[in-house]
Amino acid sequence: MNLLRNALLAGVAFAATASATTAFAADKLVVVTSFPKTLTTPFEQKFEEMYPDVDVEIVNKSTSSSVKYIQETASSNTSDIFWASAPDAFEVLKTDGLLMKSGVTNDNIPPNVAGYPMNDPDGFYNGFAAAGYGIMYNERYLAGNNLEPAQQWIDLAEPEYFGHVGMSAPSRSGTTHLTVEAVIQGEGWDEGWSQWKFIAGNFATVTERSFGVPDGVNSGQFGLGIVIDFFGLASKASGFPVDFVYPKTTAIVPANVGIINDAPNQQAAKDFIEFLLSVPGQELLYHPEIRRLPVNIEAYANAPENFPNPFNGSIEASVNFDVEKSGARYNVVNSLFDVMITYRMDDLRDAVRAVQLAEEKLGDADNAEAKALIEEARALIAAMPIDEAKALDPDFAAIFKTKRKKAEDVVEGRQAEVEQEWDSIVTANYAKAKELADKAASML
Repeated sequence: MNLLRNALLAGVAFAATASATTAFAADKLVVVTSFPKTLTTPFEQKFEEMYPDVDVEIVNKSTSSSVKYIQETASSNTSDIFWASAPDAFEVLKTDGLLMKSGVTNDNIPPNVAGYPMNDPDGFYNGFAAAGYGIMYNERYLAGNNLEPAQQWIDLAEPEYFGHVGMSAPSRSGTTHLTVEAVIQGEGWDEGWSQWKFIAGNFATVTERSFGVPDGVNSGQFGLGIVIDFFGLASKASGFPVDFVYPKTTAIVPANVGIINDAPNQQAAKDFIEFLLSVPGQELLYHPEIRRLPVNIEAYANAPENFPNPFNGSIEASVNFDVEKSGARYNVVNSLFDVMITYRMDDLRDAVRAVQLAEEKLGDADNAEAKALIEEARALIAAMPIDEAKALDPDFAAIFKTKRKKAEDVVEGRQAEVEQEWDSIVTANYAKAKELADKAASML
C-alpha cells in the first residue's frame, strides 16, 4: 500500500510540476522585433504593469534576420509576435503562411494613412505606428561647411554634398529598403535607380545598420542622412542640433505587428496588440527617444507641439506605396543595391565625382563634344543590368535568397551567377563613365 501511495503522490507531484511548467510557458510572451530597446522597453514595462502575469521576452534581430528566424523555426515555433517597421517583411511571412489572424480592431484608427492601407486587408497584421522617409541633417555641420539643407532626394545628388551624406544598405535595414522602394516607385524604375546612384556617389559611408545613420549625423561624422522619420524626430527631441525634412517623393506607411503562426501564447499576443493600439499604448510613441507617429487619432490630443500628423495634411507624401510590388522584388532590389552601390562604392564615387568635376568645368561653355561625353557618362552610371519586368518575374526573384554582409562573402548557385553578371556590367560602366568624364574635362 505504501508503495502504491508513494507512486500516486509522485504522480500528483509530477502532474503539478508539469502544470506549473505549462502555466509558466503560457504566461511568457515572446516578441521578435527589429526595434531598439529605446522603443521596446517602455512598451514592455507598461504591458507587464497591465498584465502582471505575463513575462515579455524580447528577441531583437534586424528585419531580414527576423524573417529568416521565423521561417527557420516555423516547424517548432516558440515565438508569439513579430513587430517591425517594414510592411513588405510581413507580406513575405504572410505569403509563407507564417502569420495568423489576430482579430484585433480599433474604431479610432483610420482605414488608411496617406492612401496606404493601415492594416493587412486579410487581417494577418495591424499597423500600430506610421512613418515616412526623408532627410536628417546636422545644422551645425551644414553651417560649418556652408551648405543648405537638402529638401528633395535629388538635391542630395548635387556636387556640393559630395562626401557629406550617409545611408545604410537596404539589405541590412528594412526601413532603408522601404526608403529605396519609395523613391523607385515614386520616380519609376530607371529614374529612381538613377537618382540613387548619383546620390550614392556623394556618400561618405554606407553604415552597417540603420541606426548608424542618425548616430553619424548626430556626431557630425557626416552632415546629412537618409533615414526614417523617427530617427530624425527622436534626435531633435533629445537635444541634438539636427532637423528632419520629408521630400515630396516619399510614402507614409505603417509599422506593423502580427501574431506568428502557431504562437504558444495567442491570448497574450492579442492583448499585446490591443494595448499597442490603445491611447495609453499610442502615447508612448511620443517619448523623446521614440517619436513615432500614432495611428489612433485620439492620441493626437496630447501630441507635442508641432508634431507631424499624417491625418491632417501636415505631411505631403506623393507615393502610394505598393507593398505587393515591394514584397515581390524585395531580395532583388536589395541585391541590386549592394552590387551596384554598397560593394562598388569606390568605383561609383569615382565615376560620379568625375562627372561632377567635368560639369563644373563645362559650365555654360559651348562645347558640344564635351557635353555629349558627359551625357554619355551619366547614362552609363544610370544604366541598369535588368528592367523592372525582370525584377518582378517570380521565377527570377525566387533565386535571390542569400544575404551577404560584404562583397567577398560566398554566394552559390544561380544568384551568384546573376550577381557576377551584374557586377561585370556596372564596373565596366563606371570605369567607362569616369574615362569619358575625364576626357570631357581635359577638353575644357
